[in-house]
Amino acid sequence: MSHIIKTTLWEIISQNISDTESGWLTEKGSASPIELMTAFVASPRFLTKKIVNVDQEQETALRDAIPGFTVTGWSLVRTARVWLLTRLEDSDKDVFIKNIETLFDTAEMNELVALYSALPVLAFPEQWLFRATDAVRSNMGFVFDAIALHNPYPAKYFSELAWNQLVLKTIFNDKPVHFITGLEERENKNLALILSDFAHERWAAGRSVAPNVWRLVSKFMDETLLSDMKYLFASRQLENQEAAALACYESEYAPAKSLLWEYPEFEKSINEGALTWSNLEFTDLNTYVPTLQR
Repeated sequence: MSHIIKTTLWEIISQNISDTESGWLTEKGSASPIELMTAFVASPRFLTKKIVNVDQEQETALRDAIPGFTVTGWSLVRTARVWLLTRLEDSDKDVFIKNIETLFDTAEMNELVALYSALPVLAFPEQWLFRATDAVRSNMGFVFDAIALHNPYPAKYFSELAWNQLVLKTIFNDKPVHFITGLEERENKNLALILSDFAHERWAAGRSVAPNVWRLVSKFMDETLLSDMKYLFASRQLENQEAAALACYESEYAPAKSLLWEYPEFEKSINEGALTWSNLEFTDLNTYVPTLQR
């Protein structure tokens, strides 16, 4: 466990907590494993549920220690629970794993959120791979979000198959795909083809696909994906056309470049820096809109 992570988490907690809360949490953070685990469960009874304030220096410290790790947007209870887990003694691997597994086995939803949020900072990270991939199948939205969004664990440890399932479910559930940590680093051909098939199903049902999804196909453009770009350009929806333009612009596939030349206004916007994928990063997705039928 990185000392920087422990220290920075405590700094964040300290500036968001009352003296009474700090006294309780300090005591529990130095207690026996059983008491510490009990405090993990009992935290909502002793701590407020407000969202923590994190300054830029603290955010940078966390990301430098573990790339992609952040607590921005977390509640005080969630942050404190993760900090408590960092206080668990891990010198005995078997005992440590047993303690964490016990928490998983008995956890309610918010406790699961904290546990999955803590995976990047827990010792023996490969040990939690089954738990992490199982969370992708969860029907509890907050639990899925805890593993899929703003969490560097999947990008580092998931197999390609598990990673692709996570990305696809994020899109299927209309969640913002750009909140997935390591998205560009884990791009792959199989995922690009899966997304194309998924888009065809949506289009056949008269539904749309979030335009930002198409950022994942540029490197793997082929005849099949090019036909998708043609469809997006013909959709008369500006966001779809912009997504197709960006995907073609970033592709090394010559026919994609030729297709973009037919839409010089989009190419001009991209060259001038006025059109980027950030323009299509919507958090309030609305993919249930009529589209052209294939």
